Amino acid sequence: MKSRPYEMRARADSAAVTAERILDAVERLFFAEPGREPTVAAIAAEAEVSAQTVIRRFGGRDGAEAAAFARAAGRIEAHRAESPPGDLRAAVANLVEHYESVGDGVLRMLADEHRRPLVGEVVAAGRRVHERWCSRVFAATLAPLRGGARARRLAQLMAVCDVYVWKVLRRDRGLSTAHVELALREMLAPLI
Repeated sequence: MKSRPYEMRARADSAAVTAERILDAVERLFFAEPGREPTVAAIAAEAEVSAQTVIRRFGGRDGAEAAAFARAAGRIEAHRAESPPGDLRAAVANLVEHYESVGDGVLRMLADEHRRPLVGEVVAAGRRVHERWCSRVFAATLAPLRGGARARRLAQLMAVCDVYVWKVLRRDRGLSTAHVELALREMLAPLI
């Protein structure tokens, strides 16, 4: 008996939903204990699937983690791309909103980047996204600069917009998001 097209589609949809549950589970486990490498069994239990399903779909823990990090990176890059170049208020609001949603997780990854090669790769990719974002958002400021002057200014912009600055302002000093935004704009204004 042949499979009907709608049966094939239903199976594909079910497989996609299962894959998303597994990726969601990887993210939850990672952010709950970022220094700990989750086992296939832990991922499967969190996703409410069998360990064999995780292995069949992703080849194991490393494949599931790589896919989860790639999916998260795509979401992050899409969110950060919403910042219009040249609009300091909108750029800072976007940045703070981003850090409010993923900043604590990013800090955990930074703490773990040298221990786990996959996390190190994800962090390196995140740094490239941050540099591209700063280059795009502050393009008008960077355009007239050349050589060392441009490199220095870009580094300054990247530093002010870094997650560690958000951490100091928001987590360490307890500023509200509105005050974090104001502080970042005040720090960026002389640079642009």
